[in-house]
Amino acid sequence: MANSNNPAVYGEFDIVIVGAGSAGCVLANRLSADADTRVLLIEAGGSDNRFWIHVPVGYLYCMGNPKTDWCYKTEPEEGLNGRSLAYPRGKVLGGCSSINGMIYMRGQARDYDIWRQQGNIGWGWDDLLPYFKKSEHHYGAADEFHGTDGELLVEKQRLAWPALDAVREAAEELDIARTDDFNSGDNEGSGYFPVNQKKGIRWNARKAFIDPVRNRSNLTILKNAQVEKLIFEGKRVVGLEFRRNNVVEQVTARKEVILSAGSIGTPQILQLSGIGPSQVLKDKSIPVIHELKGVGENLQDHLQIRTIFGIEGAATLNERSNSLFGKLSIAAEYFLKQSGPMAMAPSQLGIFTKSSDEYDTANIEYHVQPLSLDAFGEPLHKFPAITVSVCNLRPESRGTCHIRSNDPSDFPVIKPNYLSTVTDRNVAVDSILHARKLMATKRMTEFSPVELKPGADICTAEELAKAAGDISTTIFHPVGTAKMGNDENAVVDDQLRVHGVGGLRIVDASIMPTITSGNTHAPVTMIAEKAADLIALTR
Repeated sequence: MANSNNPAVYGEFDIVIVGAGSAGCVLANRLSADADTRVLLIEAGGSDNRFWIHVPVGYLYCMGNPKTDWCYKTEPEEGLNGRSLAYPRGKVLGGCSSINGMIYMRGQARDYDIWRQQGNIGWGWDDLLPYFKKSEHHYGAADEFHGTDGELLVEKQRLAWPALDAVREAAEELDIARTDDFNSGDNEGSGYFPVNQKKGIRWNARKAFIDPVRNRSNLTILKNAQVEKLIFEGKRVVGLEFRRNNVVEQVTARKEVILSAGSIGTPQILQLSGIGPSQVLKDKSIPVIHELKGVGENLQDHLQIRTIFGIEGAATLNERSNSLFGKLSIAAEYFLKQSGPMAMAPSQLGIFTKSSDEYDTANIEYHVQPLSLDAFGEPLHKFPAITVSVCNLRPESRGTCHIRSNDPSDFPVIKPNYLSTVTDRNVAVDSILHARKLMATKRMTEFSPVELKPGADICTAEELAKAAGDISTTIFHPVGTAKMGNDENAVVDDQLRVHGVGGLRIVDASIMPTITSGNTHAPVTMIAEKAADLIALTR
C-alpha cells in the first residue's frame, strides 16, 4: 500500500483545482472550456445526491452532518462570553452552496471600490459588475445590473407571510424604503431575499456549473480526496498530495494549482505545506518553505444578534410546525407545489439600514424570520414569535485560522475574535436598540410584541453588549484569511497569485481584503469568474 513516503501516482494535469465549492465549480467549467487544457477538480467530500441538500429547508439536516459538513468549531470566544460556535463549511460536491442559505447578495459597490483603492487594480465595482452578470440567470429581464444568460439561477422566494409583510411596513415608519433589488450596488432598503433556487429546489454550484460540462473529456472530478500538502520544486508548486480511502496519492500540475478550499481549508493547506507565518509553522514542526505572515490572519465574519419577539394576531411557523396536521400540510404543500415552509431559505425578509447617522451606507443587515427557537437545531417554540436578527455588515474585529498540528486530519484552530473592538460592541448595542425601535412602530404594536431575547429588562450599554455576546451566532461568512493586496500581510496579488510562490493561485473567499456587505456566495462566484479570465490571459 502506498504511504506518505511513497505515494501512488494519480496522474498529470495542466490545472489542478482544490475544492469543488462555489469557486471551484465555476473554475472547472470555465477553464475546461479550452479543450487543450486538462483540468482536475478535487473535492474532499462526496456526492451531493442527497435529498436534504436539494430541499431548501434541508440545510437544518446538512449543517452538523459529517457527510456534508466539515463540522468545525471555533475556540471559546471571549466576546461571546466563553461560548464556542459550530462553524459549518460544506464538505460535499457544491461545497457551501450545497448547505448555505441560498441568498443571492452581492454587497455594496463601496465594498469593491475599497478593494481597488487599496491597490487591487481591476477589483472595483465597475470592473466586477460584468462578472456578476456573466454567471447570473436572473428571474427578471436583463438590464444594467442583471444578466439572464448565466448558469446561476436567481429566483424570488415562493412564500408569503403576513407577519413579515408587517415588518416591512414597520420599516417604512423608520424611513427605510422598500426595494425590489438588493443587488444594484446600494442594498439599503427592505425586501424578500432573492435566492439560488429552481422552482423551490436548491440550485447549487454543481447543478449550475458542473452538470453542463460533466462530459468534457478534459475534465476530471475526483471526490472523497482530501488534499494534505502541496509539492514544490524550489519555490514553485508542481503538484500536491491527497488522501483517498486512506491511501496517499500524488498528482502533478503542469501549469498551476488553484486553491479554492475556502477561508478555513485554504490557509490550512498552505500552512501544512510550509507557507505561512514562520513561528506558527515552526511550532508545529513544519519546515518553512516560504514565509507569508498573512496566511490564516485577517479572518472576518458576520455575527448576527438573534433578538426574538413573541407576537399575537399573526401566524408564524412555530404553531404550524407543532401540530401533526400542520406538519402534514407543510409536507403536502412542498411536494405538490414546491412552495411553503419547506421551500424557505433560512432567512426570508431582509432589511439593510444604518445603525447610526455616522455611516454613509447601510452598515447592518436584518434577517427576519416568522419563527423562533432557543438555538440553531433546537425545536421551534410552541408559541407565535418572530426572530429579528441583526448583523454588523462591516466588522472591525479580526481573527485567525491556524493549524492545530502537522496532522492534516486535525481541524484548525479557528478564533474569529468576535466583538473584540469598541466599534463592533457599539454597533451591537445600537443594533439591539434599532430592533427594539422597529418592533415599537405603530404597525408592529398591533401584534403586541414582547421581547423574549435579550429581554426588555436589559437596558444599559454594558448590559446590552454582554447580552449580544450571549445571543449572537455566525451566519457562516468567513473571509479574508489569504487576503489580496501588496502590504506585508497580503497573501495574493491582484492576479490572485501567491506572493513569492510560482504555480499557485487562490480563488475563494479567503482573498477578500475586507468582507462584503452581505451574504458571500455571489461574491465568491464572481471572484471565480474573474479569476478564470485572469488565468486565460496568462496562458
